[in-house]
Amino acid sequence: MFTALEVVTTVVVGVMVGVEFSVAFVMNRIFNALPEDSDQLGRSHGGRMLGAVMPFWYIGSLVLVAVWAVTGWGHDGAGLVVTAGSLLIVSVIMSILLLVPINDQGKTWTPENRPEDWKEQMNRWDRFHYVRVAVIIAAFAFLVAALA
Repeated sequence: MFTALEVVTTVVVGVMVGVEFSVAFVMNRIFNALPEDSDQLGRSHGGRMLGAVMPFWYIGSLVLVAVWAVTGWGHDGAGLVVTAGSLLIVSVIMSILLLVPINDQGKTWTPENRPEDWKEQMNRWDRFHYVRVAVIIAAFAFLVAALA
């Protein structure tokens, strides 16, 4: 049962990392290359769609890691799991304080009501997101190392 917890947790966190990596380095670049208002419309739609799912995914990942850390205390790699959990806490705090406020505004924008500085706000969100992606990649790497 413990092995199943390790594998499920690693897969859930790994897929989350893949989605966030894809947003940062694939989807946003695709959106940026689209003509006229398509970039802003794509980001707004993505903000609504992923904004509804990601809170559960981040918190769910953190809960799985916490359960792994508690049930695996004393096993090899427990410190790595705790480190991964700490990094996931950092990513949740970053999300709440830095990314969600921008996303909450951006997901309501249309070409008619968006602010003049919408591109600067999206660029700021991108910079924060790059850091968050690095944090969750590190958390994932610690989980994988804990399995070894």
